[in-house]
Amino acid sequence: MSGHGERRDAVVVGGGHNGLIAAAYLAKAGRDVEVFERDDIPGGAVSTVERFPGHRIDRGSSAHLMIRHSPVLDDLDLASHGLRYVDCDPWAFVPATDTAPAIVFRTDLDATCVSIERSCGAKDAAAYRQFVETWTPRARAVMDVFYRPASMGQFGRAFAGLGSTATTERTGLIGRRSGAMLNLTAELMASGDSLLDRYFDSEQLKAGLAWFGAQSGPPMNAPGTAPMVGFAALMHLIPPGRAIGGSGALTDALVHRIGADGGRIVCGDPAVSITRCGDHWRVQTESGERRCTPTVINACHVLATLDLLAAGGFDAGTIDRWRRDIVVGSGIGMAVRLGTTALPVYRDLPDDLPVHGVHSALGLLVTDRAHLIRAHAAAAVGVLPPRPAVVAMSFSAIDPTLAPEGRHAINLWAQWHPYRLAGGDWSTLGAQAAAAVCDEVDRHAPGFAESIAHRYIQTPEDLESELGLIGGNIMHVEMSIDQMFMWRPTPDLAGHRVPGADGLFLAGASTHPGGGVTGASGYIAGHAALRRRRLFS
Repeated sequence: MSGHGERRDAVVVGGGHNGLIAAAYLAKAGRDVEVFERDDIPGGAVSTVERFPGHRIDRGSSAHLMIRHSPVLDDLDLASHGLRYVDCDPWAFVPATDTAPAIVFRTDLDATCVSIERSCGAKDAAAYRQFVETWTPRARAVMDVFYRPASMGQFGRAFAGLGSTATTERTGLIGRRSGAMLNLTAELMASGDSLLDRYFDSEQLKAGLAWFGAQSGPPMNAPGTAPMVGFAALMHLIPPGRAIGGSGALTDALVHRIGADGGRIVCGDPAVSITRCGDHWRVQTESGERRCTPTVINACHVLATLDLLAAGGFDAGTIDRWRRDIVVGSGIGMAVRLGTTALPVYRDLPDDLPVHGVHSALGLLVTDRAHLIRAHAAAAVGVLPPRPAVVAMSFSAIDPTLAPEGRHAINLWAQWHPYRLAGGDWSTLGAQAAAAVCDEVDRHAPGFAESIAHRYIQTPEDLESELGLIGGNIMHVEMSIDQMFMWRPTPDLAGHRVPGADGLFLAGASTHPGGGVTGASGYIAGHAALRRRRLFS
């Protein structure tokens, strides 16, 4: 293909939060950067729209857990560009059972332990305190690894000082050290369920923490999922945050920051090919726009990246082999977005809650891990769960900008719902599945269903068509241990680079450290691009 395009120092393909973060770092450093986004608005799954009259409804994520533990917000001074968070405190709760009141997780560890003792007994309250003490430094180390390129050396440096968090019966100086490190690595590679069984007796408590860990996608009986549960320990340092105005307020601040530094963002004109032209790349868009650049950061789905490279003439056999190695899976779940006339009234809550009650929290509406196991097993064979596992978020209680006075905006996320159904299709089963999700909230907050005035359903197919989440997987590719770190999305494509494609970097949920609102892959790819430009400038 002949023809030249306008020159840019860097082009970012994909305007989700990771692509925008990479672009923001480049623009901050004085680079002439342009972002191309397929959607009509930026942000991808970190965006908020007026879905119902006067209601600001998130399209994807709602609570921001990990990015508040990152350097990104301060590095880019996003507060000066309009971003404001309110702490989610309480940050989670597990509903009451027939025999025990609800468990409420506060930022304050003492208050949390009081709630656990009230519901589960003094032994589990003491065990939770020990869990937080042991897993706080471990979770910090995992977060440190998340914001660095994945390598064994980085792992070694991050976890080298954590031997004291594990015990051993081995004797002698070398024996104690090696025994502690072996026990530490065994615990990090363990399943979330085995971690919970090691610490706690109460099934109600174990179910709530297992459901918290399962937000990454894998069930908590899978190897390597213990750190997903252990991340809960960090919530007592910095709880989940709710961006005022909706999840998309993070995107709005990034867009403002990029514009202030001279960067450009083009929406509604997706890239259709990326072609190597001598010493640079040419990115062509659907409208025929062309940009020539030494640096491309692909922050879209990795399969979309491979399509773009294939259209630009990259070796077809290599691309086909990579495609076969990438495990997208069959969806993770679905979302139901609601406008209501009232907040849900949950049973058996403590009396010492703040004015907003538990409505700042992730409502972990599971009290028995068998509930999770049945839902995951159903999805594995392509059927709807007998009872969906639901996270309820009613953040309009702490952010009145989300809904008209006297009304509320509520987001319900449910796992596991398969993209590929064994019988029927989502066009006919979507309403049935959404009703079951709402019924699950009503089970714990009787009368809730009567308050629903507006409903918007995002089945796995809708998540794909609306947000470009191939296969309905909100994490792009599976978050199983073999698809993480140095193996994400494949060993060849790990390291945020493509072999044989110098100057092309990868970001987004397809890459290390995976999905969720972390900003980590954008941070890593942006800095890698800046380091390369310094070397070759």
